[in-house]
Amino acid sequence: MRALTYQGKRDVRVETVPDPRIQHPTDIIVKITSTGICGSDLHLYEVLGPYLDPGDILGHEPMGVVEEVGPEVTAVAPGDRVVIPFNVSCGHCHMCGQGLHSQCESTQVHEYGTGASLFGYTKLYGQVPGGQAEYLRVPFGNALPIKVPHGPSDDRFVYLSDVLPTAWQAVEYADIPPGGSVTVLGLGPIGAMAARIALHRGAGLVIGVDLVPERLDRVSGYGATCLDLRRYDKGKELGDAVRDLTDGRGTDAVIDAVGMEAHGAPVAKAAHAAVGLLPDKVGRRLMETAGIDRLTALHTAIDLVRRGGTISISGVYGGSADPMPLLTLFDKQIQLRMGQANVKRWVDDLLPLLVDGDPLGVDSFATHHLPLEEGPKAYETFQKKADGMIKTLLVP
Repeated sequence: MRALTYQGKRDVRVETVPDPRIQHPTDIIVKITSTGICGSDLHLYEVLGPYLDPGDILGHEPMGVVEEVGPEVTAVAPGDRVVIPFNVSCGHCHMCGQGLHSQCESTQVHEYGTGASLFGYTKLYGQVPGGQAEYLRVPFGNALPIKVPHGPSDDRFVYLSDVLPTAWQAVEYADIPPGGSVTVLGLGPIGAMAARIALHRGAGLVIGVDLVPERLDRVSGYGATCLDLRRYDKGKELGDAVRDLTDGRGTDAVIDAVGMEAHGAPVAKAAHAAVGLLPDKVGRRLMETAGIDRLTALHTAIDLVRRGGTISISGVYGGSADPMPLLTLFDKQIQLRMGQANVKRWVDDLLPLLVDGDPLGVDSFATHHLPLEEGPKAYETFQKKADGMIKTLLVP
């Protein structure tokens, strides 16, 4: 089959690789019909190379049609249309029973002390072959796949793999009071969808912050108040603008949908680049003991949120030695919630919004539909924020 593979920093290629096969009685094989490129994939493209090997298959936002099932699979059958969550979760362990599928005890990666395995996402999370490919082996065939109806285009359902549950959890964790306010930092796919979901769920004021004109226009067109980061030379000026919109307090909540690669942190950016040039073993050791993130977005969130408010972090952070302004967090009585989305936890909330209509605008959410073979160029374009690219679906 053809699959998009990691080959080195900023080097991904579509190659011919062996077809996946049934390995366990509850496995299924899915023929992929659409697979997304995620902002988190750019962390692999740019920063997390020490945890990847050349030839690793990327991608964690796939959907398709069941091609083959193992002998113990009863929940789906060949021909069924399914979306595959990015968490590899068993559905029956203690953590899954708590709705914490991203912490699944059956697939935790004990070598690195991390949570549940993820499709297409480094040794830190199991080095499981990903879904930017023609076929995908999916374990836990009776519990993991999300069965969806035939009929509507893939655009209606594919975001159940990641974008929708991640954005939904970000809003849930933000704990916005009815009619309250929230600032969303970063208006890529997750931030843009979080803004839509916050409005859908009754937020009175949603402020979106970004520096890419196409992203700002897109989110403001959906009803959010958008602030162009390029207009604010200093973080305090942005904070003042948000406070001006909220009676001087700041918003009830802030969603950080940016994460480790925020703008405005030249030292951390240089450190990321330096780690990427080191041998993998040395780079991994450095990241695990002295790694730092570009914390501009998180520090901005701490400034923008009102006293007693909540910060919800959906952007990925990976540093082990990040400095945190604990005095300010304590003084402002800020609550922090964060973590990988527990995809299956939110399916019952989300699926009715897709089956009975399109209130979140998913049908037109993708900005680009491209063949899988153009995946390398799509990664480059997305990383450069060029060509108005916000969300891309690859079609094998």
